[in-house]
Amino acid sequence: MIFRQLFEPQSSTYTYLIACDRTREAVLIDPVLETVERDLALLAELGLTLKYTVETHIHADHVTGAARLREETGSKAAVPEKSAAEHVGLPVREGITIAFGDLHLQPLYTPGHTDDHHAYLFRGSDGWRVFTGDALMIDGCGRTDFQNGDAATLYHSVHDKIFTLPEDTLVYPGHDYQQRRVSSVGQEKARNPRLGGGKSLDEFVALMNGLNLPRPKKMDVAVPANRECGEIQAA
Repeated sequence: MIFRQLFEPQSSTYTYLIACDRTREAVLIDPVLETVERDLALLAELGLTLKYTVETHIHADHVTGAARLREETGSKAAVPEKSAAEHVGLPVREGITIAFGDLHLQPLYTPGHTDDHHAYLFRGSDGWRVFTGDALMIDGCGRTDFQNGDAATLYHSVHDKIFTLPEDTLVYPGHDYQQRRVSSVGQEKARNPRLGGGKSLDEFVALMNGLNLPRPKKMDVAVPANRECGEIQAA
């Protein structure tokens, strides 16, 4: 297995490259438009063929690199079916694995941040990883106040789908704003100030409903573009 964690600083987004050693087939989870050249260079350096770009959800803070990467590599866009996005090569839903070479991702439907959100469970030779997107972050979670988000739904997604995984499962989030790279299910269950440490559903809902966060700066551009898999329409 080949694995790289990549970072885009403007939106503090993590993109994840996973590839099969034998076949050289690869996936990129949550690629960002601004870092497409970086990603193409890395694929070439490692001698990899990009099979899929994989989205956790329709993002509001950045535009996906899926369309550009498809143009350059012939990859297919794997996007949650519930997003109803256009130009999708592989509709994602829980129960249907995403295969590349000898490896596969297992989608977990984890709505709450958005109504289409999926996390991805992966088992490598060194153990389990879960790519949690914006559902669960290190000491935090994504907001729940737009794109049909719902705090109670997110609470149940995290507790029922992610916190039930083995405690040594590594948690790789979609974003981090404090230069942290990885956590674990056990750590987040014990220490996450929003969702862990025995926080009740009512406590979580009250906390999320009181955040009063500003609207994402790129939302009016990012959401329509991401519903087209990153194909930005000319004005």
